[in-house]
Amino acid sequence: MTMNRAIRHGGRLLALTVAACGIAAATALPASADEQPTRPELTADCASGEGKCTFNSPQLGEAYLGQFRQVSDSLYNCSTSDATQSMTWSDTVGSTDSVGVSVTAGGKIAGIIDLSVTATYSHTWTSTHSESSSLGMTVKPGEVGWISRAQVMQKVSGTWQTHYDSPKWGHYYWFWDDTVTGPAANGTDGKSNAVVVKSRKMTDAEKQSCSADAHDGRAFVQER
Repeated sequence: MTMNRAIRHGGRLLALTVAACGIAAATALPASADEQPTRPELTADCASGEGKCTFNSPQLGEAYLGQFRQVSDSLYNCSTSDATQSMTWSDTVGSTDSVGVSVTAGGKIAGIIDLSVTATYSHTWTSTHSESSSLGMTVKPGEVGWISRAQVMQKVSGTWQTHYDSPKWGHYYWFWDDTVTGPAANGTDGKSNAVVVKSRKMTDAEKQSCSADAHDGRAFVQER
């Protein structure tokens, strides 16, 4: 039996229609663009299990250090001397697909990707990473400080295939390319997570807040 893929005009979605007899293959597309599914709709069916989905031919990209982001409260120093304090921090990093949709919000998506990566590379793929600790920091007078963290990240690219028991949007099968970005284990490809203390000068408005009775001549913490 031969099966021909029909490429959706203007996009990366592919559809495969199987004739009712199960022998011939048809390549006719739906009659109008309105009958074409969106990628979020197909992904939702994968997540719910309505579509029987696989993530085929995964390719792992080289790990890289993601962007720094604030992971602690902020320490404002309204005093005239350095303010030193131990600050706790916590960080949770999830995974998103190529259109910026979270793949960790429930459903089966993360498990399908993990199964595919594990089968191909013999190690698990993690869709989310959480970490917390504490760090001492010193903030100069008239400045505000906080703790930032950057997570080692990695992209995995592949092709989704979904199979429906009955034709949906005119087809039994749909295919689409996707790239998912998620956290990687510390040390992957020689890249390491980073935690740093950052600070900046207070704005004029922030300096004015130092004159409040509760903050006058003191350092205080503001929740992020």
